[in-house]
Amino acid sequence: MDLKNRDFLKEIDFTSEELLYLIDLAIDLKAQKKQRREIQHMVGRNIALIFEKSSTRTRCAFEVAAFDQGAHTTYLDGLSSQVGHKESIADTARVLTRYYDAIQYRGKTQSQIQELADFSGVPVYNGLTDEWHPTQMLADFMTMIEHSGKRPKDVSFTYVGDARSNMGNSLLVTSALLGSDIRIASPQALWPAADVQELAQGLLAKSGGSILLTEDMDEALPGSDFIHTDVWVSMGESEEVWKERVELLGSYQVNEVALAKTGNPNSKFMHCLPGFHNEQTTVGREIAHKTGMHDGLEVTHDVFESEASVVFDQAENRLHTIKAIMVATIGD
Repeated sequence: MDLKNRDFLKEIDFTSEELLYLIDLAIDLKAQKKQRREIQHMVGRNIALIFEKSSTRTRCAFEVAAFDQGAHTTYLDGLSSQVGHKESIADTARVLTRYYDAIQYRGKTQSQIQELADFSGVPVYNGLTDEWHPTQMLADFMTMIEHSGKRPKDVSFTYVGDARSNMGNSLLVTSALLGSDIRIASPQALWPAADVQELAQGLLAKSGGSILLTEDMDEALPGSDFIHTDVWVSMGESEEVWKERVELLGSYQVNEVALAKTGNPNSKFMHCLPGFHNEQTTVGREIAHKTGMHDGLEVTHDVFESEASVVFDQAENRLHTIKAIMVATIGD
């Protein structure tokens, strides 16, 4: 499948067939790496990594994927470049196009990455914006394939918690695109925006998937192959939001009771990370102290560390899926 020179700004930039091709390519690249038989397809390529928001998995995945494939990366953040400060996004795009074969952007608004792509002559990849998280979706669906043995159209899963976020948006739309059965359990005030719901509903006629949005965990969880969640306060939101968000979402914590409600002994837990499941981080301690939730926030420590948790397989798959995107779009 020819995906050369394609941008990946949001999930619907690709068809369902193209997304599945990328996931299958990632599965093959993962096997090649494990068996030490990986073929390099990006020797001599250079990739610019723009980070307006901090990152662990996205940065490391892009860097290691590039190095594995013989390419080089340059890390640019707000302190080490003029992006958005003394130089516009449009001017930055036109400069970087002269140096690099592709550009990754992790930042705030979708309009910024769209402008970067509009003025760039090389592929642009979305490492995360406030609206969408497409590289995470490839990793999530790859992980669900690996742990269920099912193709996406046969997978049922529930996303629990704050769904008015890039993860909620992306899981809803990608599920509709690939034909999965997605349930979202969340207070209605935290459901994906109406335009995102409309976009997802419009994809169902072709994919044959199904969508349930409900405030009732008991309605959403039965039969789920996976339970997904994410932090209750997104990057960039004020810490003052925590008290309000915990009051809204306290009953949507993923714990052993929630896991049991799936009625599926093989149900797995997923989280895009980082997760607040204990008090071993500065933020985790502060929030636990402020809210009184000492047994984890969006997920309990017991579930996070249980055999049902596949969060670190999910994190690893960021590497393989990001590598697949780059190989498919700028590889030889």
